[in-house]
Amino acid sequence: MIVDKLENSHKYPFGEAWKKAFEFLNSLSSETEDGKYEIQGEDIYAIVMSYETVLRSDAMLESHKKYTDIQATLRGVEGFECHYRDSLIVREPYDVQKDIEFYETEARAHSLLNISVGYFAMFFPHDAHMPCLAVGIKKEHIKKVVIKIKTELL
Repeated sequence: MIVDKLENSHKYPFGEAWKKAFEFLNSLSSETEDGKYEIQGEDIYAIVMSYETVLRSDAMLESHKKYTDIQATLRGVEGFECHYRDSLIVREPYDVQKDIEFYETEARAHSLLNISVGYFAMFFPHDAHMPCLAVGIKKEHIKKVVIKIKTELL
């Protein structure tokens, strides 16, 4: 997992896929329309979405095997819980088509994040994460982007 300011993205040595992802991310604004955007076919793509954050009891703990996620808010603040995947109990087995596996929620996360505009979080396949969380007890309507990069390209 990596959490940093967008302005520091150039400091990471992840190659051309990383550069393309951040060039796209930096072109977005809170006015960008929701939808799927191809950056490099199915190897690198983005999903822009708007929704209301939820309380922990309504969120899902997930991980991916094929893609690494870069997540950033374009409007608002989103909370995340992070867990070590290898210590979790599978709730819904891995779905190859959707590249997602869901887990039972542990009592305690190993990390809690609040991602606001200007920051990003990157989740590798070994990082289970619970996105969509309200910060505190106040739900908020946010806009965010998830960039999916085939892990083998990093």
